[in-house]
Amino acid sequence: MIWLLGGILLMMVSGVPGLFCRRDGHGGERLACLAVLAGSACGLIALVLVLGQGGEARLEWPMSFPGGAVALRLDAISATFLLPLFLLAPCGAVYGLGYWPQREHPANGRKLRFFYGFIVGSVMLLLTSRNGVLFLTGWELMALSGFFLISTEDHKEDARRAGFVYLIATHCGTLALFALFPLLERGAGSLMWPEAGSLPAAGSTLIFLLGLFAFGLKSGLMPLHFWLPGAHAAAPSHASAFLSGVMIKTGIYGLVRLTSLFAEIPPWWGWTVLLLGMVSGILGVALALAQHDIKRLLAYHSVENIGIIAIGLGLALLGRSYQLPELMALGLAGCLLHVANHGLFKSLLFLSAGSVIHGVGTREIDHFGGLLKRQPWTGALFLGGAVAISGLPPFNGFISEWLIYLGAFQTLKQPAALLGVAALAAPALALIGGLALACFVKVFGIAFLGEPRSTAAAQAHEAPPVMLAPMVVLLAACAWIGLLPGTLAPLLRAAVADWSGANGAALLNTTLAPLGRIGLVSWLLLALLLAGMLWLRHAARGARRDVSTWGCGYRFPTRRMQYTASSFADFLVRLFHFGLWSERHGGRVSGLFPVPERFSSHTPDAVLDRMLFPLFRGGAWLFRHLRARIQNGVTAIYLLYVALTLVVLLTLFTL
Repeated sequence: MIWLLGGILLMMVSGVPGLFCRRDGHGGERLACLAVLAGSACGLIALVLVLGQGGEARLEWPMSFPGGAVALRLDAISATFLLPLFLLAPCGAVYGLGYWPQREHPANGRKLRFFYGFIVGSVMLLLTSRNGVLFLTGWELMALSGFFLISTEDHKEDARRAGFVYLIATHCGTLALFALFPLLERGAGSLMWPEAGSLPAAGSTLIFLLGLFAFGLKSGLMPLHFWLPGAHAAAPSHASAFLSGVMIKTGIYGLVRLTSLFAEIPPWWGWTVLLLGMVSGILGVALALAQHDIKRLLAYHSVENIGIIAIGLGLALLGRSYQLPELMALGLAGCLLHVANHGLFKSLLFLSAGSVIHGVGTREIDHFGGLLKRQPWTGALFLGGAVAISGLPPFNGFISEWLIYLGAFQTLKQPAALLGVAALAAPALALIGGLALACFVKVFGIAFLGEPRSTAAAQAHEAPPVMLAPMVVLLAACAWIGLLPGTLAPLLRAAVADWSGANGAALLNTTLAPLGRIGLVSWLLLALLLAGMLWLRHAARGARRDVSTWGCGYRFPTRRMQYTASSFADFLVRLFHFGLWSERHGGRVSGLFPVPERFSSHTPDAVLDRMLFPLFRGGAWLFRHLRARIQNGVTAIYLLYVALTLVVLLTLFTL
């Protein structure tokens, strides 16, 4: 645990030296990067030492503050969330050297690096806290650091707005946690996290609902996702990668840890989480299809993948409720593996999007085009991330979704008729995967293929090696899990044992046995893909290079002849109009000689833009008018208020 403590401290102080360095110098950013690399190395050493011994590590220091001790615990559940962190944090720090250099951002570069390291250390503290007060401390430090990362460019209105929406949302969740931990203390007798399976089901309803609200809000589970798209779009790309790949998973960690504490799980817990996961997955990917901003599109894919993770957790909870170890083991293993997988491929996509933005200067997809010729490395890396997030082999997204599929099909083998309804998770997961594939066909086709749609796209340049290297590492990690999934089986077995007991872990030994064969199939598919690429390269040696891509026979094609982000996805977006309420403008032509027309579409967030903002505007209007009526400047009315107050007080004290 000393290695882990060292890693936390190194992360939290990584940005401090930069505060004393020159605003336009590069010494502070390099020191911060080295500290993050060293902190990640310390954390990895701690994981290897603990997991190599096949157990867990604990550290307690008695202290005279609420909770009684500074208590840390590193077990397999914590390790599944920490493992991607120790890869993503250093990749983001190195990437930031090229994407956000101090000399080009003297006003906010030091702030960004300070809070980047601080949020990494806060998440490490949170994921290993065994004391409720220490957990809340890490939670709040993480929340505040996230606010400063989101509002890095605080001179921009959209960044300030996204930051404040996030701050309000995260503190609503914190208030729910302030109510949750006293209830846990009443059941456990202290503010320490109870042991797994030690709490009775009686009186657990309010605890679960508070946890579902607080942790669901942090993870972006629909309809509590409203803060997430704006926040991830406003932050610098490597900060967005960490927020999406790691920070929002602390909400999933909270749900997993909270549900592990109870000896019995009421069935409605699993059904609720499963339903929310299906809604988040389907509507999240549908909202992503409707976006024109590449970072908002990726942010909605975070909502989609949180939905997939929640589907796995919901199946695991149903397995606990109905005493079905196979369903429980497959659901939880798929849930936890997808936590790590999503962290890897979503960070890769955010970093690739940052490379595109760095080269073109805008986030609008319709201003890209033809970038594969100008940014070949970025295009290839983005394509790898797109394949992984779509759940296709040979990358990692396929493995975790395959486990969840197996869990969903397990429900059909059970005698309970009601449990068979949970098998609907399988077609829901298939629909999510199909829509995700369509979305990334849109993004890759419009951004990287075709012809440049703007002068900036025609003049785009490839990212420097310091930005490309972290993306290559992340793609290699995605391929490693996809090709060698059996290497993570021991960690998943240990996590299932920590969550549910040894019986589930023993069953997982046989349940996960096909992982080796799936890895072999992935290797064969990879070999076929490489062979196909070599054949195409050989066949295209004599092809002309001076013609336009997708010229369609036109000698001088223009950007208006290509699909836009709106037109490409219009058919699919209209299918989900009931949940998206997209606004469409123009696009209709009539007559034999129609005049030029323009088509555009806009899809506001249904919760934030169509519900919360109008609600709060209406409330502000109402209270403003009430204040004008009450504080009207008439002395007689003020004297009447005093008299009425005295009458009320006398009545209360005489009863």
